[in-house]
Amino acid sequence: MPEQNLVWLIVGFTGQALFSMRFLVQWLQSERKRRSVVPVEFWYFSVAGGATLLAYAIHRADPVFIVGQATGLFIYLRNLHFIRKERARLAAAGDGREEG
Repeated sequence: MPEQNLVWLIVGFTGQALFSMRFLVQWLQSERKRRSVVPVEFWYFSVAGGATLLAYAIHRADPVFIVGQATGLFIYLRNLHFIRKERARLAAAGDGREEG
């Protein structure tokens, strides 16, 4: 196997491992809380895995895989934006300031 193919195979498996970690993190947190929880780490692993898999999909020139990963990546980043915005709002409310 040429070295370049091996590198991309490692990139693909790394992306898949990162993407899979989100489920492990979510499951462990839910078990700890004894209720269904989606921790912020879930979204960070989603972004890391999605971005890595998108790079792999682009390398493979697979349009179905590219569209799927790009769409997912947008959603993961949007969720992180909402989380950051909510945390800022809560922090401002805790300081006695209101966001307008």
